[in-house]
Amino acid sequence: MNRGKYYITTAIAYTSGKPHIGNNYEIVLADSIARFQRKRGYDVFFQTGTDEHGQKIELKAQEAGVTPKEFVDRVAGEIRRLCDLLNISYDKFIRTTDPDHEKQVQKIFRKLYEQGDIYKGAYEGMYCTPCESFWTESQLVDGKCPDCGREVKPAKEEAYFFRMSKYADRLIRHINEHPEFIQPVSRKNEMMNNFLLPGLQDLCVSRTSFKWGVPVDFDDKHVVYVWLDALTNYITGIGYDADGSSSEQYRKLWPADLHLIGKDIIRFHTIYWPIFLMALGEPLPKQVFGHPWLLQGDGKMSKSRGNVIYADDLADFFGVDAVRYFVLHEMPFENDGTITWELMAERLNADLANTLGNLVNRTISMSNKYFGGVVSNKKVQLSENDAAIDADLKQTVTGAYGKCVAKMEELRVADALTEIFAVFKRCNKYIDETEPWALAKAPEKSDRLATVLYNLTEGILMGASLLEPFMPETAEKIAAQLNTQLREFDSLENFGLYPDGNRVTDKPQILFARLDVKEVVEKADAMFEARRAEAAKKESAGAETEAAGTGAGTAENGIFGTGEVQAASEEAVIDYELKPEIAYEDFVKLQLRVGEIIACEAVPKSKKLLCSKVRIGSEVRQILSGIKAHYTPEQMVGKKVCVLVNLKPAKMAGLVSEGMLLCAEDAEGNLALMVPESDMPPGAEIC
Repeated sequence: MNRGKYYITTAIAYTSGKPHIGNNYEIVLADSIARFQRKRGYDVFFQTGTDEHGQKIELKAQEAGVTPKEFVDRVAGEIRRLCDLLNISYDKFIRTTDPDHEKQVQKIFRKLYEQGDIYKGAYEGMYCTPCESFWTESQLVDGKCPDCGREVKPAKEEAYFFRMSKYADRLIRHINEHPEFIQPVSRKNEMMNNFLLPGLQDLCVSRTSFKWGVPVDFDDKHVVYVWLDALTNYITGIGYDADGSSSEQYRKLWPADLHLIGKDIIRFHTIYWPIFLMALGEPLPKQVFGHPWLLQGDGKMSKSRGNVIYADDLADFFGVDAVRYFVLHEMPFENDGTITWELMAERLNADLANTLGNLVNRTISMSNKYFGGVVSNKKVQLSENDAAIDADLKQTVTGAYGKCVAKMEELRVADALTEIFAVFKRCNKYIDETEPWALAKAPEKSDRLATVLYNLTEGILMGASLLEPFMPETAEKIAAQLNTQLREFDSLENFGLYPDGNRVTDKPQILFARLDVKEVVEKADAMFEARRAEAAKKESAGAETEAAGTGAGTAENGIFGTGEVQAASEEAVIDYELKPEIAYEDFVKLQLRVGEIIACEAVPKSKKLLCSKVRIGSEVRQILSGIKAHYTPEQMVGKKVCVLVNLKPAKMAGLVSEGMLLCAEDAEGNLALMVPESDMPPGAEIC
């Protein structure tokens, strides 16, 4: 059955470093949807890839002592390796450094410029150096930066801008007329209420402060900024041509049926991207789904702690299909999911080793024990109870496909997996109800026993066929042990198609071995400890190299080293203006406590705000900080910080902040969080 085309994409991964399992969740989710649609009969095209331009990469390449292209080649290779490791069935892996993509980006930029949607202008206003942001007078708070509260000064910078407001009303109409366009609904409400309805500002689409990007071909001082460069991959990757000579593939596949992205970049895909397409005269994608995040369960995953969980780590411990099952099954439709080593091991033991693996092994073993491996459909029931039990099993098995389709059409992948495992749980219950071991003791019940084992075999095969998009290797292994092929989806509402008289394998293999949860955790801890030690060793070596380069103290130079080093130290200080003295009674009004950041995410309405969930004692507070330029959300999670807890709550970017994180700031505006020297419990007093 050919149901037509289905074009699905993921966000392209930024090549600043190796992605962790939270990043890889998206590609596994997309792969399960792509595989499921292929099995339903759709002509699927699945595109993913890497986003490789920008100032951050330019700086990272400088730090690594390589060219930006060498840097992104290495990271893109690692990202693609992890995709292949996770058995991702992508049809195209696009890179924004691909020459054909870069050429089209230039043509798109020129087309939009020539038709008046892009114009040359300048940032002009009050500039906050630490935040790298321009503000109008009306946006300032008490004359200071609304994000970080620091001083601002007049500044101007040349740039190209896109006229967003020109298309805003048209986009609002489209969203209202197509309720399925942005999913879940909460993401749609956020975009409408926080961005579109208040009014759109023109968008900067070029930069002059760095060179690692696609050059504007008619103004080589500028490079195309990420919005036009990265977002257009969805059409350039399938043959779009801005000059009007788009490929047959593009005409077949566009518009995309689904853009699958993280909730943190929903604004770019549901506001900027549709408006760009409107300006190009192209149809909008049919649906954008902003999935939730997969978070470390104890809130402490960070590179600084050396405990970031990577897909290849998990695959080494549990196997690829177990990783796929876990990240798909544990993610709610709308809320964030969690991952821990304990939960992974427990889920493998309960669902994969017991519910699924033990079922397959027991069924094949009984067929071998009682019938020499031959599975025959005798269609025998010895009582009304037998008939009722068989009918209920068949109803559960044949009804699973329709339920899965309904869940997958709503992108409720975890719920679809639950429906599939309901089949395996029903098969296990069927064993308990029919008691094959008891039937085997009565020769006159041999045909009933054969019927029971046939029904079990058919139920397992149908469940495995449904499982294939989610756990492809496991499904194939089950079919191989049953000595047959996985069923096509259009046959899954018909029970009894397993070949009568077929012989299963005589040596059933264990699909998933049970694990000792404590042992798994201990091994993971040992792995992380080794990484921390290696990181500390490298850091120490780097510090020694730096010290040697500055002439730091030796025995010959004395305790403080040479006068040259002392002068350098003197240059590093910051003089300050003393504020009016306060009494001790004034100081003790400040309530300072140790807090632990258990979750953190970027604030969509702000360029520089991070929103942290901070545990202080037994309570958790929401605190906003203008430090996005200095810390990523991943770096924040797990940190012990100093918190001013009795600061009056304030509303910023539509969110309430219930305290302040204390930072140190140098003369260039660089920030560093103030943290306790030794490990202190959340709520400890700072005095």
